[in-house]
Amino acid sequence: MSVPMPSVMMPVPMQARHAPTLNPQAAARPDLYSASVLPDEYAQLPTAEFAFPGALRDRLVAAILTGAKTTTSCLRLEYDLDAEPLPTPGTRSVVIDSEARPVAVIELTDIRTVPLADIDLQHALDEGEGFPTLAAWRQDHEAYWHSPQYRDAIANPTFTVDDSTLVVAQRFRLVEDLRARPTD
Repeated sequence: MSVPMPSVMMPVPMQARHAPTLNPQAAARPDLYSASVLPDEYAQLPTAEFAFPGALRDRLVAAILTGAKTTTSCLRLEYDLDAEPLPTPGTRSVVIDSEARPVAVIELTDIRTVPLADIDLQHALDEGEGFPTLAAWRQDHEAYWHSPQYRDAIANPTFTVDDSTLVVAQRFRLVEDLRARPTD
């Protein structure tokens, strides 16, 4: 039951984010994300979904492709609900856009699980969304985590976060922009 994040990478089971996905478009169009459209060396990688399909995902993916976004956050709860282990540094994933097309490969370089209150300003800045302060970062992320779409995805209509909620803070690097690859 992978849940996409704001700037947040939805672990997709991994995190493949893979495996079950909350993206009905991807489920309805498996032809969009298939091994045939990926270079062989990436065909078996899990996918990474950032937020739910739509404008937010499109902005986040664009920021990854420009190099502005090098961190992301999701809740530990998502991994627990999926009974998935946390990814480890070196794990690579295929980033998909709102149409479930593979657009990039990223590699996890660092991962920390910290209480929400302990997210640092550098992490927030490196999310590439223009948050000038931790308060702005937190307000945006709380709005996402408290949204009806997120609450539906985790099957908890009254879910809220607080200072002690565990956040999986991930740092990654862009390995390859797949849009530059020729298609057959």
